Amino acid sequence: MVCFLVLQAHYMLGLALLQKEEFAEGVRELEKALDLGRDANPKSYMVEEIWQELARAKYLEWEHESTKRSWELQKLKGTCEAALKEKQFLDSSEKEGFVDETMKANADQLEALDRVFQKAAEDDIPTEIPDYLCCKITLDIFRDPVITPSGVTYERAVLLEHFQKVGKFDPITREYLHPSQLVPNLAIKEAVRAFLDKHGWAYKID
Repeated sequence: MVCFLVLQAHYMLGLALLQKEEFAEGVRELEKALDLGRDANPKSYMVEEIWQELARAKYLEWEHESTKRSWELQKLKGTCEAALKEKQFLDSSEKEGFVDETMKANADQLEALDRVFQKAAEDDIPTEIPDYLCCKITLDIFRDPVITPSGVTYERAVLLEHFQKVGKFDPITREYLHPSQLVPNLAIKEAVRAFLDKHGWAYKID
């Protein structure tokens, strides 16, 4: 009961902070609530509800930062292009006999500048999430991955639900499997965290 009250306190505080658009603090509180919920009952409705709010908050945080980054990049790109064109104008004035060469060099520099800024914006462009970061049952990105003795990684809550509704066996290998045999896949969990830190758009819930 005490644990649930603490969980609820972190959850409600997290939601209140998000309402005030204090994303970083709100996310921290929701993460604390999520950890407590997973320790108590990984497949409870509360854990799912907290995850939904956490994902929404992380996506909004990314969206806010992404918009800011995009504006800053566009502003910087405009400044760089203006400076480059001014330099090109001065160069063409000094090299009157080499107009074609100067124009080609100028075009190459502008293309190179464009590539640099495209590369800088890549992390904020949604792409496919790597398969190894997704559960083989839900096809969604992992939240709480566990590995079985056969070496297959699943989402913990989904696998526990499978045990309850279908039977205690590995959904892919069909071998007998007991909940006590599940081990947290910390390597995949860390890989997911690193991916989401870099690609916040992946938090978006359809």
